[in-house]
Amino acid sequence: MNEESEESEPPNQNEVLKEEVKLQYDLYISIFALIFYCSWVIPGICFFWYFLQVFIPNVLNINNLLVIFINLKSLISFLLMPLVLIGCYLLRLFLLGLITKILWKISEKVSPSKSAIIPRNIRSRAANYYHHRSFMIKYGKNIFTKGVFPWLSNWFYNFVGSNKIGTGTTLEESVGNDKFIEILNNCYIGVNSTLASHVTEGIFGNISYFKIKVGNNVTTAAMNQIGPGTEIYDNSFLFPFAAATKHNVVKGGKNFYFGTPLRKIFRKKVMRYLRVSPKDLEINDNIEGYADKKLLKKVKSEKKTENLVKAPFKKEEFKDLNENPIDINKLTKQDLAVDFTTSSAISRVNAKFLAVYLPIFWVAGLLVSIFWYWYLVDQNWIAILAFLPVAIFASIYFFGLACLLFSKLLLILVNLIHKPKEGIFKAEIGDTDFEFWMLRTELKKLPLWFIRNSPLPWTDVLALRALGINMDFSSHLNDAWCDPEFIKFGRKNLIGQGATIMSSMVLGKYLLIQNLIFDDYVMIGGHSTISPGTIIGKESMVAAISTTTYNQILDPGWIYFGNPVIKLKENKYAEQRRDVIVKMDVDEEKKIKVIHEVNIDEDKKDLIKTEEEVKKS
Repeated sequence: MNEESEESEPPNQNEVLKEEVKLQYDLYISIFALIFYCSWVIPGICFFWYFLQVFIPNVLNINNLLVIFINLKSLISFLLMPLVLIGCYLLRLFLLGLITKILWKISEKVSPSKSAIIPRNIRSRAANYYHHRSFMIKYGKNIFTKGVFPWLSNWFYNFVGSNKIGTGTTLEESVGNDKFIEILNNCYIGVNSTLASHVTEGIFGNISYFKIKVGNNVTTAAMNQIGPGTEIYDNSFLFPFAAATKHNVVKGGKNFYFGTPLRKIFRKKVMRYLRVSPKDLEINDNIEGYADKKLLKKVKSEKKTENLVKAPFKKEEFKDLNENPIDINKLTKQDLAVDFTTSSAISRVNAKFLAVYLPIFWVAGLLVSIFWYWYLVDQNWIAILAFLPVAIFASIYFFGLACLLFSKLLLILVNLIHKPKEGIFKAEIGDTDFEFWMLRTELKKLPLWFIRNSPLPWTDVLALRALGINMDFSSHLNDAWCDPEFIKFGRKNLIGQGATIMSSMVLGKYLLIQNLIFDDYVMIGGHSTISPGTIIGKESMVAAISTTTYNQILDPGWIYFGNPVIKLKENKYAEQRRDVIVKMDVDEEKKIKVIHEVNIDEDKKDLIKTEEEVKKS
C-alpha cells in the first residue's frame, strides 16, 4: 500500500529538472559514414581507372625510361598524373560539400536554426538537431581549413548554408567559425579568432545560440573571441585578444576596440600601442585617420614616444639568477601563478628522444602496408573500388592505433625504469625527472596527434585513456589540448574548444607536475587554461577565456571567471529564466534587456520558467 502511494505521488514542482544530454553516437557514426563514403568512392574510382587503364600501360610498363619522354602518349600520361590527383582531390571536396549540404538542409527542415536559448537540462528536438549540425559540419570544416586549399572553406560554408560569407573575406584557421555566422565583404578574421555563435553554459545550463553578424571591412587581429548574438558594424578594428561577450553591439565607423570585455579605444591610445611617433605621423599624414592636426600637435608636445626610446637600460638591473638560487620548498602559489607555458611549448628536446619515433613509424607503416597488400592481392576491382573509402578509413586508424600501441609499450618500459611522480623539479638537462618527463611527453605526442586529427573526433578518448588519463566516454574534449598524465575526469565533463588542460607546466627554471581532478558535470569554457593541481568540484564551471592557478581548489556548484579565476556566481542556470538576453552597446556602454524566444519543443514549453514564476520563487 505504501509503495503504491509513493508511486502515485506527483513530482515536486520546485525540483529542478536535470536530464542528462544523451550523445547519439549511432546517428553520428551513420552521418559520418555517409559523408566519408560518398566523398571518397567516386574520386577513388576515377583515380584507379586512370591509374590502371592509362598510367600503368603507358608509363609503368615501359621498359626504357627514355621512351616515356619520346612517346607522346606516354609523356601525356606521365604529365597528367599530378593534374589527375588534384582533380580527384577537388572532386572529393565538392562531393563532401554536396553530401553535407543535403544532410544540413534535411536537418534544417526538421528543426530550423534560429536565434534563441536552447535549454540543456531538458531533452528536446531543438537540442538534438543543434548537436547533429555541430557534428556534421566539423568533418568538412577540418578537411577544408587544414587541407591543401584552405581558402575554399568560404565556398564550403556558403555552399552548405551553415554560414554566409561575403567576397574578399578571409577566415584564418580557428576552432570555431563554422555555423550561424553572417560576414559581409572584405573582412579579415585573424588566426585563432573564434566567432562562437553558441555558448554552452554548464552541463545543465543553456545553449545560447544566436547568429553573429559582421559588417564590411572588419578586422579581428588574432586570438579574438566573439560571443553569440554579437553585431559588429562596418569598419570595426579589433586589437589582439579583444573579446566580445554575448550580444555585444559594436558600431564601428573606423574605430578600434580592445580588452575583455570589448571596449572602444581612442586614436591616441592606438598610436601608443603601435609605437607611432610624431615623425611617423608627419611622413604618413596622407593615410586616412592620421591626418588629425590637433592630435599631431598634442602628441608632439608630450613627446612620450621619444622618451620611451631614449630611456636607457642599466646593466646593474640584470643579475645572474644563479647568484640567487630559488629554494623550491619556499615557492608559494603566488610565485607559480604567472608566466607559465604548456608542456607542448618545449623547444629544446634532445635528439635521442626524437629517435623513438623511427621504430614507431616503421612498425605502424609496416602494418598499413600489409593491410593494403591483403586488400589489393585478389585484384577484384569491383570490390576494391566499392570498399575503397572503408579501406582508406581503416588504414588511417590502423596507423594511428599502431602508433598508440607501440608508444604505449615503450612508455611501459620507460615507466619501469623511472616511475612518474608529482612535484617540483629543475627544468634543465641532467635532472632525471625532467628528462624522463620530456621523454614521456615525446612518446605520447605522436599517437595523440594522429588520433586527435582523425575523422572521428571523440576517438582521442581512446588515446588519452591508454596513455594514462582517467576518463570515460561520457566526457569529451572539443578541439582542446590536454596533458596525457596525472588527470582524472569525472562523469559528463565537457571541455570547450581551444581550452588547455595542464597537469604539468614549465615555470622559469622549474617543472611543476601535479594531479588535476575534475568532479562530475564539470564544464570548462573555450580558450580557458587549467593549471596543474587544480581541483574542480561537482557541477562547477570555468567560464571562457579564464585561467586557474597552481593547486587552486574550486568549490562545487559555482561559476568561476577571470585570470586567475574567482567566484562569479552560483551555477543555477537550470533554475533561471531562459527568455531574457542582455544586449551591450559597446560604444555607448549601455545595457539593454530584451525578451527573447526559447527554442524548445512545444510540448515541453511548460517546463520553462516564466517571469511570474521566477518572481514567486
